[in-house]
Amino acid sequence: MKLVFIGADHEVTGSCHYLECNGKHMLVDYGMEQGADTFENAKLPVPEAQIDYVFLTHAHIDHSGLLPLLYARGFRGEIYATDATADLCSIMLRDCAHIQQMEAEWKSRKAKRSSDIVAVEPLYTMEDAEGAIKRLVSCHYDTEIEVSEGIKIRFTDIGHLLGSASIEVWLTEGSSSKKIVFSGDIGNKLQPLLRDPIPTREADFVVMESTYGDRLHELPKSDFETDLAAILKETFDRGGNVVIPSFAVGRTQELLYFLRKIKVGKMVPGWEKFPVYVDSPLAVEATQIFTENRMECFDGEAIELVKANINPISFAGLKLAITSEESRDINFIETPKVIISASGMCEAGRIRHHLKHNLWRPESTILFVGYQANGTLGRAIVEGAKTVKLFGEEIEVRAQIKQLRGLSGHADQAGLIDWISAFEEKPKKVFIVHGEDSVATSFAELLKIEYGQRAVAPYSGSEFDLTNGKFTYEAEPVRIAKKKAKPASGVFARLLAAGERLMAIIKNSDGMSNKDMARFADQVTSLCDKYQQ
Repeated sequence: MKLVFIGADHEVTGSCHYLECNGKHMLVDYGMEQGADTFENAKLPVPEAQIDYVFLTHAHIDHSGLLPLLYARGFRGEIYATDATADLCSIMLRDCAHIQQMEAEWKSRKAKRSSDIVAVEPLYTMEDAEGAIKRLVSCHYDTEIEVSEGIKIRFTDIGHLLGSASIEVWLTEGSSSKKIVFSGDIGNKLQPLLRDPIPTREADFVVMESTYGDRLHELPKSDFETDLAAILKETFDRGGNVVIPSFAVGRTQELLYFLRKIKVGKMVPGWEKFPVYVDSPLAVEATQIFTENRMECFDGEAIELVKANINPISFAGLKLAITSEESRDINFIETPKVIISASGMCEAGRIRHHLKHNLWRPESTILFVGYQANGTLGRAIVEGAKTVKLFGEEIEVRAQIKQLRGLSGHADQAGLIDWISAFEEKPKKVFIVHGEDSVATSFAELLKIEYGQRAVAPYSGSEFDLTNGKFTYEAEPVRIAKKKAKPASGVFARLLAAGERLMAIIKNSDGMSNKDMARFADQVTSLCDKYQQ
């Protein structure tokens, strides 16, 4: 039994861990890296075509975003996820594939204009996303699932996102049995829509996140909607717009909940009928999924509203922009308004158009309500950039730049400590991941020195023997060079993936009859002879 650390080690995005047991190859998450990368990620220990199962903690792209690439490279196994996560992935992976293709087309046009004839290929296609979605296996919370002989899993609500979960994995190989728990992203307590994280009581080993392992969330001087209402009034009185870069899934729905309360409470005097535009087809679809899963995942006041037949994330004056034309029209409406658009870190999507139209306007406010990773446009704006580049044009930053910190989907340091302290016996080892370099290191030290946990923050590539409870390889950090080698792309990448898939089938052909194996071998040989000529 083996655990290998692949992604989000001393970094916040690109979560991925590899498990091996009874000859089965498994991944826990396969996420996309967002923002600046500091360290090189280790390659998967086996070709993608040999991965048997993926256990997915939640639908955020930094945990799920490379699943279509896994499929493109030959994966044909099963992806286990909660019901709501499977629903969200069905739209998020398609959206991500669309963005990949649009960006590739834009870069290809740009290359053509500069006389560079090399076409840019997307990381993966819509067909790859559809293929990955078909591999999803929907699972209920709190239900033990036997994946295969010697491998069981269970999902527990972790309160970070609709459908988010920590995952308990029981592994048995020969006479050895071990339990490893992956925290996923641990949710903040007392969130407006979702339930608080549910603790796990027993584990031999724990892999836990540390996004906010070095800080406590600021206690708001007043409640969130009061602070938000004040920003709305100040901006509207100046004649400006409030532009909110927001994650389409999770954060947007929380904002709608608070804006409904502000509307019902008439908390913006003189502007009671202010319009709210949600400009993200993904956010619109996700809001519908939130509504469909509300009974399983909502908590507190939100579930009471549902029981009273009141939609807690809808209200008068809410306008949904679906088409590109509807999106463009928003910026030609002179009435002061709220514009909620993705992406939350301003790296892609329609938010960049709204920034182009509002960043230079001193009467407008750009309001950040979520984490901004290193190297993202959102982080640059928050840290005081005087100008930013959008669509090849330098835009002066003259708008009011504000942050509301009372809203966070991640537990702070205290919340993380509460979660790991809930285990009835201290785990044999606690692996700290999913935190910036210094944060992961300091949080591991904090747990070790002040709480007696056997904590360590491994780097990508480290390998741990679960049977004997020790590292067989402790990787050193490998910093990314300024220019990374370009991976194989396009048709050649497809050919390589097909070859890997063929090898995976050959390695798993032990049970095939001699007659079938001989025919298979002849077909492969014939194919090789044809193309070698």
